[in-house]
Amino acid sequence: MESFTGRVAVITGAGSGMGRALALRLAAEGCHLSLADLNVDGLAESARQAEAEAARQGHAIRCHQARLDVADAAAFAAFAEATVALHGGVDLLFNNAGVALTGPFERLSPDDFRWLMDINFWGVVNGCRVFLPYLKRSPAAHLVNTSSVFGLISVPTQSAYHAAKFAVKGFTDSLRLELADSKVKVSCVMPGGVKTGIVRSSRLVPGDNQGPTREEMATRFEKYAALTPLAAADEILRGVRRGAPRILVGRDARFLALLVRLFPVRYFDVLTRFSRGTKVLQN
Repeated sequence: MESFTGRVAVITGAGSGMGRALALRLAAEGCHLSLADLNVDGLAESARQAEAEAARQGHAIRCHQARLDVADAAAFAAFAEATVALHGGVDLLFNNAGVALTGPFERLSPDDFRWLMDINFWGVVNGCRVFLPYLKRSPAAHLVNTSSVFGLISVPTQSAYHAAKFAVKGFTDSLRLELADSKVKVSCVMPGGVKTGIVRSSRLVPGDNQGPTREEMATRFEKYAALTPLAAADEILRGVRRGAPRILVGRDARFLALLVRLFPVRYFDVLTRFSRGTKVLQN
């Protein structure tokens, strides 16, 4: 997709972080938007900034916003209907919404696991299911699902997050093959460290009283996260322009992808040896 001008993009998780950054970058090119998030205040601010950015670049865009729990399939379907009613169609879908959960598997409850999977995996499936019929009507559409470098590697205390992100990668790869003969391009986004609020707003199930607090984890993550959300959005959109099936976001993501290829079983040992422990790399 060479140009986003005049297109219609749907973005979940648009109330902050990479979702807001994608909205701003697309709006600057004259792309109409349909934004969704559970955080209505953050969502309203994203819409305000996107409309202002579009105006600064000489564009007048339509910007729809809706409170949405991506785990709610019926609500997602209603959001899709409202989007098409306003915009007349959809060209781009960014299934970007996500949450984080940290804790040893033996201390995670089934409800903890279900909460994360409902958002990080089923939220992606729900978005694809309700918007794919509309994307197929577009002369040139693109579907973008956000996985993570944690869909490539595994580290302790992230079993639920890994389960979801590996699942998103496998689902997206399969969907891309199924749609190979259609007009819908499919990309899997795999960010490394991006300075978003996902860790600060995450759920933490401590393993013991000696482990880091959520505040300490967030501070550590923000120290090592290499990219701003806007820089991440730029890399994602460059990948969309060239129709890349996999979009690795950040040098750390590209390094880890290479490391897994070289050491498919022993990559964690290599990371531990050379970096004195694995840094938190969630998107």
